[in-house]
Amino acid sequence: MAADEAAAKATVIPRDDGTTRPLHGFQDADEALPQYHIEAQTSLVERPLRSLKYGEAFAVLDTHGDIGVFAGPDGIYFQDTRYLSRLAFTVEDQRPLILSSVMQDDNGALSVDMTTPDIRIDAQDETSIPRELIAIERTKFLFKGTCYDRIGLRNYDTRPRTLKVCVTFDADYRDLFEVRGTNRTRFGKRTVQVASENQVQFRYVGLDEIVRSTSVHFGPTPKRIGPGRAEFEVTMEPGEHTSMFIRVVCESHRAFTSVPTAQRAGEDAAAALSRAAGSSGGERSTKGLSEGRIFARAYRDNRRDQRQLTAGITTIISSNDQFNESLCRATADLYMLASRTQEGIYPFAGIPWYSTVFGRDGIITAMMALWIDPNFGKGVLRFLAATQAKTIDPAADAQPGKVLHETRRGEMAMLGEVPFRHYYGTIDGTPLFVMLAAEYYDVTGDLDTIKHIWPALELALDWIDTYGDRDGDGFVEYIRETENGLANQGWKDSHDSIFHTDGSMAKAPIALCEVQGYVYAAKKGAAKLAVLTGHPDRAIKLEKQAHALREAFDKAFWSDEIGTYVLALDGDKRQCAVRSSNAGHALFTGIAKPERAQQVADQLLCNDGYNGWGIRTIAKGEARYNPMSYHNGSIWPHDNAMIAMGFARYDLKAEAARVFQGMFDTSLYQDQKRLPELFCGFMRRRQRGPVNYPVACSPQAWAAATPFALLASCLGLEIVHDKNRIRLRNPMLPRFLDAVTLYNLKLGNSRVDLRVHRHGDDVTVSVERRIGDVQISLLK
Repeated sequence: MAADEAAAKATVIPRDDGTTRPLHGFQDADEALPQYHIEAQTSLVERPLRSLKYGEAFAVLDTHGDIGVFAGPDGIYFQDTRYLSRLAFTVEDQRPLILSSVMQDDNGALSVDMTTPDIRIDAQDETSIPRELIAIERTKFLFKGTCYDRIGLRNYDTRPRTLKVCVTFDADYRDLFEVRGTNRTRFGKRTVQVASENQVQFRYVGLDEIVRSTSVHFGPTPKRIGPGRAEFEVTMEPGEHTSMFIRVVCESHRAFTSVPTAQRAGEDAAAALSRAAGSSGGERSTKGLSEGRIFARAYRDNRRDQRQLTAGITTIISSNDQFNESLCRATADLYMLASRTQEGIYPFAGIPWYSTVFGRDGIITAMMALWIDPNFGKGVLRFLAATQAKTIDPAADAQPGKVLHETRRGEMAMLGEVPFRHYYGTIDGTPLFVMLAAEYYDVTGDLDTIKHIWPALELALDWIDTYGDRDGDGFVEYIRETENGLANQGWKDSHDSIFHTDGSMAKAPIALCEVQGYVYAAKKGAAKLAVLTGHPDRAIKLEKQAHALREAFDKAFWSDEIGTYVLALDGDKRQCAVRSSNAGHALFTGIAKPERAQQVADQLLCNDGYNGWGIRTIAKGEARYNPMSYHNGSIWPHDNAMIAMGFARYDLKAEAARVFQGMFDTSLYQDQKRLPELFCGFMRRRQRGPVNYPVACSPQAWAAATPFALLASCLGLEIVHDKNRIRLRNPMLPRFLDAVTLYNLKLGNSRVDLRVHRHGDDVTVSVERRIGDVQISLLK
């Protein structure tokens, strides 16, 4: 439909000031170019990378622990800006040889063992220092806006050795969106100075009037130091060990006033992050301390902090050592990505591209991890309630009651070069927010939190019925309000992800299949919460709306022709009759009628949908199917987990176990047994692993939560606070698990350890420990 025709047909929605706005927003051309595309000259999987994170700082390192030796996203980042773009360590101008490079089990630090290569001091001489005589051990971690680096050297030779050790370094202050590939033409001013005999300071005064500084400290004092290079002369007797330390401090403040960045942006969602403990740059006083003592103190505090964060969580030990390793890494990833805010912990989405608050990602991660640690749910709910939109702002795709999509702190966001400083362009975050609230209460019984966020829940429900349902047909649709916003606003937000059977792009406003399910589950859950908070009339209305939506959804979204629910309805209410993983979310939310469940599952698990590793986002054979695409044929672990949770809801446990098996098999081929953000959808072939996606984030929060959701699905695990009961509904285990024990499973003040053992296709459940009066039931 042409823009002028759309305008003629558009209804209006009232603004806060009494004026009106049109129903339509910005339409997209058939051949719209990708926006905010992650440019890729190099693949993130062509060389191993190591990631560290604490608060708003994260580091992407090579296996040596270096930065910037090769092209790529390597760097130390703080508040969406690269504060250090190079840090390379050499001995006699040569890189050491890697012996091992591993993340510690809890992701608290990177540990690297190296040795010197064969070194010739003079090209005319014989080998001056044979390899393997000098051992090098490197430990690197982040803590409160600072990167700490210890490099230990030991001489295993029988005679003294003197070595020239060099560290080269630089800070380019590129915005994360620049690193991703967005071009800029205007920049602030960067300076660098040698501040002392053991410190170099970089300073960038941005166009946003924020001063970003990087201080590089060395210990002991280098023999020579310059703006980008420090040289040391290290002499070691036989068997002697010595250490050198590098400390990189990232800080920001407003130009000329020394007012912290957080105070400048006091109205922003991001301000809540900066005010939280551990999120701002800098560190407590180090005056009078050696760099070695500073390192040791920070390392001790970092370890204490990590232990405190994970104290009391549910843990899992299985009969499969490889699965145990995968769970250990997943747990470590979840808590590394967790950032403290004033409202509680919040899982940042992923490294390197999405290390910030994302509404949808945080909600789904919290949902999948509720039974492991409900503190994720509490922190996400409180943070999103505190940052919920209160006014209409087309530039931010915001309307009253809408839940935050993304917040950014970089120069480009502050200047409005990208719209993500405080951006609300997501159609599903708001119903998912309400849905999480209901699930959080079911598991915890925490009515105080529900009462605290109830006004935000009411605003969210009002948004669903007004701004969300633009034309009053009962379905929630999206269309972007700004041409700079995201064209597609579901979780599949690529520019080409919503299309018709002939491949033509769907015209907005678009009603997505899965979003109607989220709305259904939100209203069902909110009805229960309304009764608990003293709003019985609201509860009755919500129940009626949910029932009506389920009936209307089945009529509008079911397609006998493709045998499943369609991807979406376009602006003319025409079906996008495409087989997609979105249909599985109709099972996840319960909006699918029971008689449809098996047929939906069969479509998802047929050869076109399931490639042997997982369920594709788009089935093979559809017009825009491409196994290498971001959303049109790739495989996302979190998507598979949500579908498996849907299978379990309809008691399709064998189908859930099949998905679980595929994801476990995938993890075996991944670096550190870590499930990535996504991987390619090529068919599984004998003696070959899954095909990686070139710019997938790893770690990614909802991928890290995936194994826990899959296990709970197969076990049929339900924690029902109001009935003081933990249920296992028709549990089963996939073939790679003979037994699994859940330790410290919580319900209220009760604690329980449960062991599930597989006997062929059947299982037995035993209670190993119980504290409190919680009831355990096994339902067949």
